[in-house]
Amino acid sequence: MRTGNESRTGVSSGFGRALAQQVLAEGHRVVGTVRTREARAAFEQLHPGQALGRLLDVTEVEAIPATVAQVEAGLGPIDVLVNNAGYGHEGVMEESSLDDLRRQFEVNVFGAVAMMKAVLPFMRQRRRGHIINITSMGGFITMPGISYYCGSKFALEGISEALGQEVQALGIAVTAVAPGSFRTDWAGRSMVRSPRRMADYDAVFDPIRAARQARSGQQLGDPDKAAAALLQLIDSDAPPAHLLLGSDAIALVRHKLSALNASIAAWESVSLSTDA
Repeated sequence: MRTGNESRTGVSSGFGRALAQQVLAEGHRVVGTVRTREARAAFEQLHPGQALGRLLDVTEVEAIPATVAQVEAGLGPIDVLVNNAGYGHEGVMEESSLDDLRRQFEVNVFGAVAMMKAVLPFMRQRRRGHIINITSMGGFITMPGISYYCGSKFALEGISEALGQEVQALGIAVTAVAPGSFRTDWAGRSMVRSPRRMADYDAVFDPIRAARQARSGQQLGDPDKAAAALLQLIDSDAPPAHLLLGSDAIALVRHKLSALNASIAAWESVSLSTDA
């Protein structure tokens, strides 16, 4: 989150760490959430006195309001919330448990919503604020083997867009930022993988899993450049409801929209036949 001179984001790795470093370099204080004392100490060493860590697991939603209130009371108003805590679940849906689905949504959706609900009362009172939710191109396009992940990101995209319509007149902006493939830990240690056991899915899924693992760490997207783009977004007087990051995200989403338009046209007569 940022409040004039304040920013807050999950800062252990990936986009959160890259964004925090660039915000610190601009002279702002950053309040970043981490899950361990070791991670908090490492973060605060980036810029003593300016980088401020808070222990918080977004799945422990009952702890979120108090943490946000403490930041507001002790450090100043929160102008920008960046929700970037999340992870990827990889697995064929039939092979993946319902507990896997619940955990994916607890982190990627419920945690983000709980953070938004905690900051909104303060933003409403001040009639200003910007909420940035890091989603994914997987919130627009899909592929075999990440149905739970895509479901969580589709959900966060929809919640972000609807919330933006609810709070726009209150001076609050909401942007869903959908990155493509970036050199983060998403496909590495941050990904949870369901074991394979059904041979019927080998042909459609195994090549995708192998290709993803081979590309991990070699993706086109640069997290530092993504952080620079997020700073432009934060500084904008007219932030968009959706922002794609990366050439792959643009190409794949445009292809999806083109295919969707073609499907709508092909089935338009059936769609229109249901009107009274």
